Amino acid sequence: MAEIYEYELGKAAGKLIKDSLDLKKNETFVITADTESNERVVNATARKAFEVGAKPMVLWLPSPLGVGKDADPMLPVDALTALLNEADAWVEFNNEWLLYSTPFERAMEENDKLRYLCLVGLDEDMMVRTIGRVDREELEEFMEKVASFTEKADHMRITTPAGTELEFDNHPDYPIDCDAGDASCPGMHFLAGQIAWSPDLETIEGKIVFDGSVDPPIGLLEDPIELTIEKGKVVEIKGGRDAAEFEQWLDSFDHPNMKKLAHISYGFNPGARLSGNILEDERVWGCTEWGLGYLSSHNAPPNGIEAPSHTDGICLNSTVWLDDVKLLEKGSLVHPELKNYKKIFEG
Repeated sequence: MAEIYEYELGKAAGKLIKDSLDLKKNETFVITADTESNERVVNATARKAFEVGAKPMVLWLPSPLGVGKDADPMLPVDALTALLNEADAWVEFNNEWLLYSTPFERAMEENDKLRYLCLVGLDEDMMVRTIGRVDREELEEFMEKVASFTEKADHMRITTPAGTELEFDNHPDYPIDCDAGDASCPGMHFLAGQIAWSPDLETIEGKIVFDGSVDPPIGLLEDPIELTIEKGKVVEIKGGRDAAEFEQWLDSFDHPNMKKLAHISYGFNPGARLSGNILEDERVWGCTEWGLGYLSSHNAPPNGIEAPSHTDGICLNSTVWLDDVKLLEKGSLVHPELKNYKKIFEG
């Protein structure tokens, strides 16, 4: 009896290796995973890398008790950095992610050939839905148009049925990252379906209501979490048990930047669904996502935001205005120049 997605998983892993990473013969390919990662996904990816003539190396780590720099005390920092500095490509399947950790930062700074692809917590079901069954090139074409429209907007407003009501200005010097799954060139790459950027952070004013998930520390939410924002900082958190847990987690770092907004993103992967895995949740069609805490200098040059950790929260069914033009209404495309894509991706 075949295991679930026995055949589909092979196709998805093949698309990852050939289409996304464009992995070549004799390239050194590092896969990192922890003891919470999906072994079938790891092995399928390593097999496909070996098939194209690359040299896969799989590194299993004990699961840290935190993510980003919060994971550093539990990592073999120097040894892991040395390994990543010799890699041509690196896929991270860790559930407790190494993204923004010290080995990650060092490798991204010191290894100028490294292609990093963040696929944290990926399981076989998610891999099939968000990679295997998605036309990446068609999605990339659509996302580049949305990114272009967003880049040209000076002022933005976002609302949601749950109560988000927020306005801000875009920063002319901060990049917009269009993550459409193309990880064929050196740098930092993510699962297809997210457009992320940092606005002019001090202009962010209003209310954010997370009604999908928050990770870390919670995952799927039982009750909405309401954040009051002044000049890009969280000044009040309201809600039930989830809100109390979230505020306690932020305060546990005793660092003022953990309550600073860091970035926003759109979710645009047609195969994504709300699952509690933040990698997937950030890409649920029509959501907006806000990150708090650490921010790399790439996203907000020259210094980014120094913080001990990072968290992301999901606002479902977002309505988005780019200046006076509406891009989304309750999570659905309404921009007049995107009608054809609406038919393709929303049916």
